[in-house]
Amino acid sequence: MIRKLLVANRGEIALRVFRSARELGIATVAVVAPDDKGSLHARSADETTEIASYLFSEEHIRAAKRTGADAIHPGYGFLAENPDFAEAINAAGLTWVGPPADALRAGGDKLEAKRIAAEAGVPVVPSGEPEEIGFPLVVKAAAGGGGRGMRVVREPSELPEALAASRREAKAAFGDDRVFCERYVERPRHVEVQLFGDAQGNVTSLFERECSIQRRHQKVLEESPSPGIDLELRLRMITSALAFGEAVGHENAGTAEFMVDGRDFYFLELNGRIQVEHPVTELVTGADLVRWQIEVAQETRTFDHYLPESRGHAVEVRLYAEDPRTFLPQTGRIERLRLPDGIRVDAGVAEGDEIGIAYDPLIAKLIAHGETRDEAFDRLRDALNETEVDGVTTNLAFLRWLVSHPLVRAGDTTTAFLTEHPPLSPGPARVAAPPWRTPFRLNGATPASEPPPDLETSGSDHRGAAGGQSRVTAPMPGTVIRLLVGAGDSVRARQPLVVLEAMKMETPLTSPYDAVVRAVHVAEGDRVAGGAVLVELEE
Repeated sequence: MIRKLLVANRGEIALRVFRSARELGIATVAVVAPDDKGSLHARSADETTEIASYLFSEEHIRAAKRTGADAIHPGYGFLAENPDFAEAINAAGLTWVGPPADALRAGGDKLEAKRIAAEAGVPVVPSGEPEEIGFPLVVKAAAGGGGRGMRVVREPSELPEALAASRREAKAAFGDDRVFCERYVERPRHVEVQLFGDAQGNVTSLFERECSIQRRHQKVLEESPSPGIDLELRLRMITSALAFGEAVGHENAGTAEFMVDGRDFYFLELNGRIQVEHPVTELVTGADLVRWQIEVAQETRTFDHYLPESRGHAVEVRLYAEDPRTFLPQTGRIERLRLPDGIRVDAGVAEGDEIGIAYDPLIAKLIAHGETRDEAFDRLRDALNETEVDGVTTNLAFLRWLVSHPLVRAGDTTTAFLTEHPPLSPGPARVAAPPWRTPFRLNGATPASEPPPDLETSGSDHRGAAGGQSRVTAPMPGTVIRLLVGAGDSVRARQPLVVLEAMKMETPLTSPYDAVVRAVHVAEGDRVAGGAVLVELEE
């Protein structure tokens, strides 16, 4: 039995694990990096110990030994799906709260996972060499997810830079720069199935979550059940998810992610960890998934006769410190934080805390439940209206717009929603009955799906009234990792000038028009503040 649990993570998920551990009578240990000492999770555990970095597996193991912890929970992100970390923990005589290393190795490597899925009869998206699969294609990190290391490529000329950027991002986020190319489907739904396995080899599901609304390949709204699939399609997807889970010997929490295109669906990956959006599943099933993780690790929970029940509807949004139009991360001190009553709130910060550049800018997750989908959305809308954050720019205005948008309320969204409906834009007055509620496939060319408008040029000032001059400024604090121009260079409209890295994601800043570079004020490796002038342009 676990007596003391170290959480090898920070922020909201660390606090979430602490809560379930305490309910089980288990003492908790927080780890904190040198630049994160003032964080809420560091103030909330029974015991706190400093480590050099959240990404160093040996630091967590030494911290567990130092504090007398006998188990480690990885949360999500960082080392959560690292099989070497799982093996090292077990070798140190500690309990790993997660899937076994072999299952993580098979399911976490996207290329190996696709091979296993195909052998198990689960449909997968074609992948291979660019000349084999054609364009558009998407470059993905083999060892990770969460949008990091992903690049959509529409033309062969874009491929070299996309591959290089994906490798850099994957290396920074996961310590593994392997990438691969996959056929890009323009307007799918993103639906995932929650899995759980026990030490006896039983694998069960807890229904599905709809996660189609995304920005920069990262989810912003999740709900359960999915409004876009019927019973027959739901059962086929769950059957495929279970088949894959059994094929890799999955144990503990995991999520099989699928792309849905009409009546077809394709396996994307298995995330061998707890998901950010797990609360919507908890609210519709009544399960405590983190408690289950701990109990499976202790071998005190099995699923041989488990039959889940679905009750009502749940929807979650993520409140971030980010620009509500461009989704670029923001920093600052939270001077006032008023979170709503009456719904579930999983927060990772408190009033007075600092949102810095080094970590994910998530403030809180707001999750509402209702007997019907409309009731759940109404409760979430009211809760967002109660929410107040001062001192740092947030996406609160965007979330209020999103949950009231007619197409979102109708459940008629795909991964291209924020491309076709830019943030805070007017919604349609009424929504016609969607033709894709019944099986159908559109013939003919599908229009291109691009990033939300002005994402890459958001750091560019408008042209001045005199002289046709403008300045490209940093839209958020970050590090200059690539400088692509010099003084005197001629540049084209939307040509990349500078690439900024913040929170392990890269943001290219481009020229707003054809111009000549008048001056460059930064060098590669420079740390810059939000609003800093990077490049000056003139016609």
